[in-house]
Amino acid sequence: MANEGFARSIVPVSLDTRIAELGFVLLLLLMLIGLTPFDARSAAAIAARDAASASGDALRQLSFLFVFGLIAYAALRKRGLLAITAVPASMALLLIWCLLSATWSGEPAIVARRGVLAVIFVLSVLLSVDTLGSARAIVLWRAVMAAVIVGDIASALLIHNAVHLSDDVEAGLAGAWRGLHSHKNAAGAVAATAAAMFLYFALETRRRSDILLCIASVGFLIMTRSKSSMGLLPVALIAGGLYRIAWRSKLDRTIAALGAVLLVLVLGVAVAVEWEFIARFLEDPQHFTGRSAIWSAELAYIRDHPLFGAGFGTFGNTGMRSPIYYYVGSGWVSQIGEGHSGYLEMLVTIGGLGFVIGMTALVVQPFAQFWQSERSEANFNAMLFTLFFFDVLHNFMESDFIQVTAVQWGQILLVIALLRVSRRERRDLAGAR
Repeated sequence: MANEGFARSIVPVSLDTRIAELGFVLLLLLMLIGLTPFDARSAAAIAARDAASASGDALRQLSFLFVFGLIAYAALRKRGLLAITAVPASMALLLIWCLLSATWSGEPAIVARRGVLAVIFVLSVLLSVDTLGSARAIVLWRAVMAAVIVGDIASALLIHNAVHLSDDVEAGLAGAWRGLHSHKNAAGAVAATAAAMFLYFALETRRRSDILLCIASVGFLIMTRSKSSMGLLPVALIAGGLYRIAWRSKLDRTIAALGAVLLVLVLGVAVAVEWEFIARFLEDPQHFTGRSAIWSAELAYIRDHPLFGAGFGTFGNTGMRSPIYYYVGSGWVSQIGEGHSGYLEMLVTIGGLGFVIGMTALVVQPFAQFWQSERSEANFNAMLFTLFFFDVLHNFMESDFIQVTAVQWGQILLVIALLRVSRRERRDLAGAR
């Protein structure tokens, strides 16, 4: 896509390419929708699903294995053993660390099972983009996002369970649209992503369909009532716009990059200094889905276990086996499925050492790649930066990092893969001239 433009497609010419495309589309559907659209959200139904997840969801595992098989076959056919170069060294180190955490975790079976599934998912995303190329991957991603947004709106209007009902386990969600997704927050994240993508597509193509899809995405986002996504989308779009302006010259790129790093550091220091004020503001356990109580428990656990953590994948849907169980007791907070902060949850599960590895692979390295002088496609880079910025901010309020079931985790991997593949394509093109 980097050299073809948003509107152009590459016509597949072989069965291997068809298989790669099929695997990629199925992967996107698993990522965006999952296996249980319109699922019931009564207390009993959710408890049953959490129990199934804790003991291993066979259908999910088989689905991801099947998709990975398609993608791996196509990748090996195209590039042979060189296909493994699609995985950055820092990402490989992060995955190895997650698996190694089984050796010190009190729940090695959970770590191993969820760790292997995480490896399969990461490889599936990176290999599929590497095999298809950036142009074709973008075209397919756009098509799937368009279908999902249309399906979200249609289902919310026509299907009872596509809207949170009055008997929902979270009664305050009643009336919020969730469409094809499991929760209004997941729906909101997808809608925000779609709105940003179709805005950039519209800027590139001037097509009426892209403009309408952008408007539809914003409308659906509003109906989800997802405060996090509604608040973060404009911030991410502003960041993308500033990036596009700064990208024009080397000096502007340097100033903007340093400014962005400084802003993040200032925010981090402000949160650390004013944590007690923030905690008091969020002291109601039910406010912000109980984030205050959850975050306090996570911070207490991190203070007691700063280096290694409890083990990858042991945080949510594990009941009394959750690392924060003894910090919150047997109340409702102990039954949560995620920590509502990708940064804190990473510290809890893989420790301070794993956190450094993770931040390098998922934030620092991709951020640095955006400012490489050889990157020259304005809309493409600005769109990816907008999505990347949204994901980085989203993890302050939700747990996306290394979460197979989190929509934004797949998006982070797509951005990383597209950055890497588009750079290789540009170098190959320059070398062929």
